[in-house]
Amino acid sequence: MFENLSDRLERSFKILKGEGQITEINVAETLKDVRRALLDADVNYKVAKNFTDTVKQKALGQNVLTAVKPSQLMVKIVHDELAQLMGGETADINIDGKPAIILMSGLQGSGKTTFSGKLANLLKTKKGKKPLLVACDVYRPAAIDQLRVLGEQIGVPVYAEPGNNNAVAIAEAGVKHAKDNNYDLVIVDTAGRLAIDEQMMTEIAAIKKALNPNETLFVVDSMTGQDAVNTAKEFNDRLDFDGVVLTKLDGDTRGGAALSIRTVVNKPIKFVGTGEKMEALDVFHPSRMADRILGMGDIVSLVERAQEQYDEEEARRLQKKIAKNQFDFNDFLAQINQIKKMGNLKDLASMIPGVGKAIKDLDIDDNAFKSVEAIIYSMTPHERSNPHLINGSRRQRIAKGSGTSIQEVNRLLKQFEETRKMMRMITNAKGAGGLLSKMKR
Repeated sequence: MFENLSDRLERSFKILKGEGQITEINVAETLKDVRRALLDADVNYKVAKNFTDTVKQKALGQNVLTAVKPSQLMVKIVHDELAQLMGGETADINIDGKPAIILMSGLQGSGKTTFSGKLANLLKTKKGKKPLLVACDVYRPAAIDQLRVLGEQIGVPVYAEPGNNNAVAIAEAGVKHAKDNNYDLVIVDTAGRLAIDEQMMTEIAAIKKALNPNETLFVVDSMTGQDAVNTAKEFNDRLDFDGVVLTKLDGDTRGGAALSIRTVVNKPIKFVGTGEKMEALDVFHPSRMADRILGMGDIVSLVERAQEQYDEEEARRLQKKIAKNQFDFNDFLAQINQIKKMGNLKDLASMIPGVGKAIKDLDIDDNAFKSVEAIIYSMTPHERSNPHLINGSRRQRIAKGSGTSIQEVNRLLKQFEETRKMMRMITNAKGAGGLLSKMKR
């Protein structure tokens, strides 16, 4: 995500490195390169031009402090303007109502149905809502089945009327069903098309008029670049939607849609999809996204994701086990599962400042834990609870059962022992003091 743009912007700022002050000449040269970088990222031409004009105006109007280099000041100005370009403030979703109604719109293939499931999951787990998904795509045969599968995954019921081709009637009946059964949130998944057509626009406009939803969201595939922005404009002219959802930001996207769409349609980006999993959905924070575009990482989002998987009761139980040196492979496996729930591994690593650039060419496979899990699952329950029992013959059996080598099993056991020692040292107050004194020496 945004890797090419990040590299290009970094090269642009290098023009100012070594310069003692900001002048019209070196700013013009830098911003010419910035504009090219934005256009290569498929940002709308007018948006790119206005952006660089604003940055130039602000850069020339500021005095450079002796403690701040011109390139650093330029990064700060560009960061603030990027955040402003994408909306400035984080936009909330309106879920007040009995029930609150959220209407989905967008082209076919944009990820609308999957996002409906992700949003239901997010509002259920984080906001304590009781959602109902309503299947109003009466044209795509697999749409209802897809929504039902997603609903089962996240434990959210789906209202559907197979055989009924009246999307407006289904939507109204779905809302009535929600009221009758005390659901406080209704998410309506509508039909998409391969292109904008009158029938589609008329139908979704009729659904919106009939339901008067709290939120109408436009779901767009960020990999389609400027086409996504143009489509959003046409939808907004007809629907006057409340916000935009960018899907597939974890893919090979140049980022142009994220940077242009807010300015073109004057509607906030509210959510971004960052992977296939139902948990892979983030609230959109313009400032944090600007951090990531400029290679500064996004440590706040990383901490938030970790906190979502944090169980206080489990943490206390684990701390007691570590203190007694009883941390075992069952606990180790539970920690791996928590990390996996946080999302795509490369995406997580890129949130750490300075790491994104270092790993951009590395292929970090989401299945990286598979061999470790295979080794642990090849142990007997007794071995998992008592790692010290795993002798040479048991190691050979585990290697054979997991399809790995004896060296890989030995390596995991060694890493596990080292991890256990370190965790015990940090957990134990005396051990932590000893560790600090060693570090001082």
